[in-house]
Amino acid sequence: MSSLDHLVLATPDLAATVAEVARLTGTRPVPGGAHTGLGTRNFLLGLGEGGYLEIIGPDPEQGAPEAPRPFGIDGLSEARLATWAVRVDGIDAAVAASREAGYDPGEPHVMSRQGHGGEQLSWKLTLDVERGQTGLVPFLIDWGRAAHPSANLPVVPLVGLEGVHPHPERIEPHLAAVGAKLPVKAGNRPSLAATVFGETGLVVLH
Repeated sequence: MSSLDHLVLATPDLAATVAEVARLTGTRPVPGGAHTGLGTRNFLLGLGEGGYLEIIGPDPEQGAPEAPRPFGIDGLSEARLATWAVRVDGIDAAVAASREAGYDPGEPHVMSRQGHGGEQLSWKLTLDVERGQTGLVPFLIDWGRAAHPSANLPVVPLVGLEGVHPHPERIEPHLAAVGAKLPVKAGNRPSLAATVFGETGLVVLH
């Protein structure tokens, strides 16, 4: 079974969303780094047990990218929990197993970013940048020998993660194929909601 790697909170205004998450949780996310060429930058907040929250939005220090920014950022009017990632060891084998189970998570490829301290991080993932990669089915990520971003982050414990979809029965086989567990209930439109325990109590991010 794959384990949660991170949640993706996509936003059209990175500074405003970082400030809002800090206000709601009582803990300020820390700078992650820039995704050169994608036009994005992120801030991070630990969720406990090796997971973290990625707040990602337009990088004011980069020009407009040639392709749309990932996670549907360019079309957002407010922050939303766009998708999530599960961590795997050996992403090629994990992709093959998922395809055998009836769901194609996409072809793995290498990505990288420069950390806040200037270090270069690289990893493999199945993120489909062209389609924006949003939804309840997580993408796969393999950090290989790289230091995991959750190390040394301030932590706001994750209490729960759940999804809503008009047809949960269509999503559940895909979740199982990638080895992910997510409670999904019926609702009008697909969405994710994460509950964290902040300094003043429970906070729901959606």
